[in-house]
Amino acid sequence: MITSCSWQSNAIEHTRTKAYSPHTNGICERFHRTVKEEFYEIAFRKKIYAERDGLQADLNVWVDGYNQERTHQGKTCCRRTPLQTLRDGRTLWDEQVSNLLDTTRLL
Repeated sequence: MITSCSWQSNAIEHTRTKAYSPHTNGICERFHRTVKEEFYEIAFRKKIYAERDGLQADLNVWVDGYNQERTHQGKTCCRRTPLQTLRDGRTLWDEQVSNLLDTTRLL
């Protein structure tokens, strides 16, 4: 769990949105629906969990597959996995920062 100290030390602003509000929190709401439909509804039909740790372990496996193997159709992923999108974004960010630094050196 990330604490408020972690947010502050990493310059991350914590904000809250109204629950069940797709117009302000659509990406999270869609992810929650996907987890419910593609993981929980199936997992609870296939298995009885005696402890929360077993459920968490299965959820972790599902989330890894969701992020690393399953391609997404959204406007930012464009048939890439979320991990590929993140890595590609990081590469673009590094290039832009490098170009910006080169430009400022010329001034």
